[in-house]
Amino acid sequence: MRLGFLGTGTIAEAVVRGLAPDGHEITVSERSAARAARLAAEFPNVSVATNQDVVAASEIVFLGLMAEHAPEVLRALRFRPDQRVVSFMAGLSLEEVGPLVAPARAEAVMLPFPGIARGGSPILALGEVGVIEALFAPANTVYRLRDAAELEAYLCAQAVLSPAVQMVGVAAEWLGGETAQGEAFLRHLVGSSLLSGECQSMLAALDTAGGYNQRLRQHMETAGMREALREGLDRLGGRV
Repeated sequence: MRLGFLGTGTIAEAVVRGLAPDGHEITVSERSAARAARLAAEFPNVSVATNQDVVAASEIVFLGLMAEHAPEVLRALRFRPDQRVVSFMAGLSLEEVGPLVAPARAEAVMLPFPGIARGGSPILALGEVGVIEALFAPANTVYRLRDAAELEAYLCAQAVLSPAVQMVGVAAEWLGGETAQGEAFLRHLVGSSLLSGECQSMLAALDTAGGYNQRLRQHMETAGMREALREGLDRLGGRV
């Protein structure tokens, strides 16, 4: 397919890296010139163009713009009725994007994560997500969301990733010595364990009386970990 990317930030670059090996004809905007040039140098089917030329060359246009700048950028471009548009922008609803890309069709909001460059990554999707599934599944898993409220809740909940990564980093630092090996072990342990089954059954399996896992979890719960996490999520979600 002929795919275009307006905005070539970190996430857009990861998406292009995930798609390019499939042989699509990909055009990326010259914005973020270093990233765009790097992609074009690495993949023969990726080229760099102006925003308008990206639109002109593409069947599907991905919007990787900053939400606050998107209206100004998009109003200056000429879209076609036969084009489909997928937005990476959580800050603009499909209803807001639609008039900005008319007469093209704003079909879906897609929120990818950096792991999409390698595959095996989750993708949050809202709207008519068939085009997303066609391009990215089954190499990645698409999670269909019902509406904007559910999307916002998932965005809040996914923020658990940062404190989880920090916990792994702190434990790796605590190990001392060969920190790189310790971090690699802990990332491997946590990542593979989380993929092995549901949280409740995993917690039960890790709840050996007097075991290391039980003792550390109980210490952190006593210190207020559960309450702090719920309060943080409530604040992100505007519930307090």
